[in-house]
Amino acid sequence: MKQQIAHVALVVKDYDEAIGFYTQKLNFTLKEDTMLSETKRWVLVCPPGSSACLLLAKAANDEQASRIGNQTGGRVFLFLTTDDFWRDYNNMTGKGVKFVRNPVEEVYGTVAVFEDLYGNLWDLIQHK
Repeated sequence: MKQQIAHVALVVKDYDEAIGFYTQKLNFTLKEDTMLSETKRWVLVCPPGSSACLLLAKAANDEQASRIGNQTGGRVFLFLTTDDFWRDYNNMTGKGVKFVRNPVEEVYGTVAVFEDLYGNLWDLIQHK
């Protein structure tokens, strides 16, 4: 048997501002942007070289909107691995990405925590 996670849904306020953040600040690729209805789109963004994508899902009601930026109760939500930590860290800080925990060397690799445009926490990590 072979299984894998293909997409992770991320609740966003606005499709276009979320696409802009992920493609311009994090260098993700816009894989798909398909209109499903007047208010709903199927939007996939992926890190370079990754088959797993984020499904950017616009909040459809007040309950969903209340989760924007805090889908995991303040814990790190997603883990972005890289083959060159300092390249990506410098690129992201140069584009205004806010790091809330400075880079540290851990036994498993180099890691820092950043916020996405809504405040969800991410690890940027290069494993040893």
